[in-house]
Amino acid sequence: MSQTARREAPTRESALPGVEIIARVRRLVVVGLLAALGYSTFMTSGKGYCPGGVAADGGFIDAAGNATETAPMCVDLALQPSPLILFAFAAIAFAAITAVLRRAQDIPSAIRYLDRAAAAIAILAVVSVTISQIWFAMIPITDWDGTGTFFYPFPFGSVELTTEPMSAGQALLVEAAA
Repeated sequence: MSQTARREAPTRESALPGVEIIARVRRLVVVGLLAALGYSTFMTSGKGYCPGGVAADGGFIDAAGNATETAPMCVDLALQPSPLILFAFAAIAFAAITAVLRRAQDIPSAIRYLDRAAAAIAILAVVSVTISQIWFAMIPITDWDGTGTFFYPFPFGSVELTTEPMSAGQALLVEAAA
């Protein structure tokens, strides 16, 4: 049997000076994109509440069970990603690249700036999703009486509030849930 000659694998990816920095910039961009995708995916949630319902005679009742002429107001909350957090991801990445260009004295210090920025983006995404989801879950929507305000997880998430009179379909859902 004959042996075939194998080419030795190069120890570096490229002979380009600063290839390590370029690889870390690429990693920073990938982490930023994945953080934005994960943040946007896990920041969608919703809940609603209709105080009152439909009486046996087909009229509406309020939250206390008293008959009323008008349909009770329903509230719907929708949790969405905050544009400020997405902007913060981009700002962290650009600030790190700027810091590398202005302050880095050598390759290891440049890599530290970029690694810290990637970690900051990932931590901000996880913290924002956690805070927003917990805060959103704790909004006392069942205490709503048609007036007042809710406190939202700003700037970690954005909440859209919609109020509308109860429809016949919502009344049937309220009855089925009870």
